[in-house]
Amino acid sequence: MAAIWAGIDAGKTHHHCVAIDVSGRRLLSRRVANDEPELLQLLADVLALGNEVTWGIDLADGGAALAIAILLNHEQPVLYLSGRAIHRASEGYRGEGKTDAKDAAVIADQARIRRDLHPLRTGNETVTDLKILTGRRMDLVADRTRTINRLRAQLTGIFPGLERLLDVTNVGPLVLLTGYQTPTALRRIGRKRLEAWLRNRKVLRADQLAAAAFEAAERQHTSLPGEKLTARMVHTLAVEVTSLNQQVAELDKLIEARFREHHDFEVITSMPGLGVILGAEFLAAAGGDMTVFGTPDRLAGFGGVAPAPRDSGKISGNLRRPQRYSRRLQRVFYTSALFSIRTCEESRRFYDRKRAEGKRHTQAVLALARRRVNVLWALLRDGRCYEPTPPTVLTA
Repeated sequence: MAAIWAGIDAGKTHHHCVAIDVSGRRLLSRRVANDEPELLQLLADVLALGNEVTWGIDLADGGAALAIAILLNHEQPVLYLSGRAIHRASEGYRGEGKTDAKDAAVIADQARIRRDLHPLRTGNETVTDLKILTGRRMDLVADRTRTINRLRAQLTGIFPGLERLLDVTNVGPLVLLTGYQTPTALRRIGRKRLEAWLRNRKVLRADQLAAAAFEAAERQHTSLPGEKLTARMVHTLAVEVTSLNQQVAELDKLIEARFREHHDFEVITSMPGLGVILGAEFLAAAGGDMTVFGTPDRLAGFGGVAPAPRDSGKISGNLRRPQRYSRRLQRVFYTSALFSIRTCEESRRFYDRKRAEGKRHTQAVLALARRRVNVLWALLRDGRCYEPTPPTVLTA
């Protein structure tokens, strides 16, 4: 019995598994359904081929979640290879065809020869829940942005003056659009009655909003084609945006409640610019276990805030933007750095210094985000909250 490497090309309904020995010879090639009995049978058959099996897989969640859970529950080492890495690696193997069996064989062989692959581990329950919740929140925010854009486009088509005036990301303008969408309707109700209508719906600064809307209605007396139908669509879209706002607000409460149960909640949220939502997204994107990365440099590289060298021949010191990184984690680092510039004097000084050195705004923010990764790493390592002035170490 010898060492075995098994590669799984994962899919939604079926997986393909190829097992090889130390010489790369195929010992097993099988297509299995994404179903627990068949996956358990596959595990037993592969374990019968050798006493030490290392598994490789091209998905870390989704359709591969059941297979990964079964392997980890049976204490099997599982390595992750991205789809891009497999695609590039397959170019070095014989043949131009692409099949599930070939991809599984490439995964198995890469797991056999490479020593830098990311091992998958059993996830923390809180981090898993945060990943689900923040993922759902991102979907809702994207839906809200699309709906707001449609609302603006429709309102511009019949009442450009009102569209230019209103900020439909706020509650008051949305309430207004659920009731009145055309200049004629606003003039018919009048300013005083409109103000009372808004106050009854608890709109802040109803007098200012009513005055501005009525003034815009007085400036347009032309009815445009399709006005009635478009007004109904504006009403529907305004109701949808209001509903999405409520769903996001409810989800934010769930995220905060779940995030507070994590042992690093106080540490993460003490970092300037990292509030509850961004802190939860950081845990969801990074996985919560910093020992997986080993060093802050690897975390920064995974988060896309560390430049990648591009040297060749006599050319050295040539840096470029990385191409393989977590877009989600980079957004967390970049956005939190932007917020910290407004709220933290140290971050503001660092940003101003980089700007004085001739760096563009984006470059200065990325440099700040990279520096903040080191600080966050040290805080998580030591289990202490952020302090503007770090504690001094007394020497004997």
